Amino acid sequence: MSKSEIVLPSSIRISGDGIHLREWSESDLLPLVELYDDPEIDRWTPVPSPFDSRAAREYLTKAREGRGDGRKKAQLAITTDGEQPRGEVLVFRCEIDARDVELAYGVGSRHRRQGLASRSVKLTADYACRRLGARRVLLRIEPENSPSMAVARATGFQLTEDEPITREAKGRQVTLLTWCYADGGADSLSV
Repeated sequence: MSKSEIVLPSSIRISGDGIHLREWSESDLLPLVELYDDPEIDRWTPVPSPFDSRAAREYLTKAREGRGDGRKKAQLAITTDGEQPRGEVLVFRCEIDARDVELAYGVGSRHRRQGLASRSVKLTADYACRRLGARRVLLRIEPENSPSMAVARATGFQLTEDEPITREAKGRQVTLLTWCYADGGADSLSV
């Protein structure tokens, strides 16, 4: 492992701007189903659909494995009270350049249009810059996903001239544009 390669800490909790991000726990199975058994989550993410309790258990197992696999990935529940999940932010080391961090996110349908995604992404991007020392913080977004592009713009990300990335998701090829975080400041970050 090179000195500048991103390694996530063994535990992550981030708070600021009315948001509390924490790792998923076993008690989150039911809320996870409620959040992810949703047509919009199905449309824009690789999460399986329908998303039932079995899928939730597998999801949490993979999240724990991702934390143990060289600490390359963390999946954080978005909460406003430190307890009840309203969505998720994923933080993971970029496959193309291990000095970079990628973020992904989703918010449950009952919790949209409350600024949760924007506040959570901004908080996590600031964390990645200040605490992890990321060279770049990236979002990869399908060009048709206007809600995610709006979150990117609102949180200080700018569309890059990087070549589009193609990934396999649910048996189809998905083309993703790269957005890079342009604001490295963190006024209200606490860990």
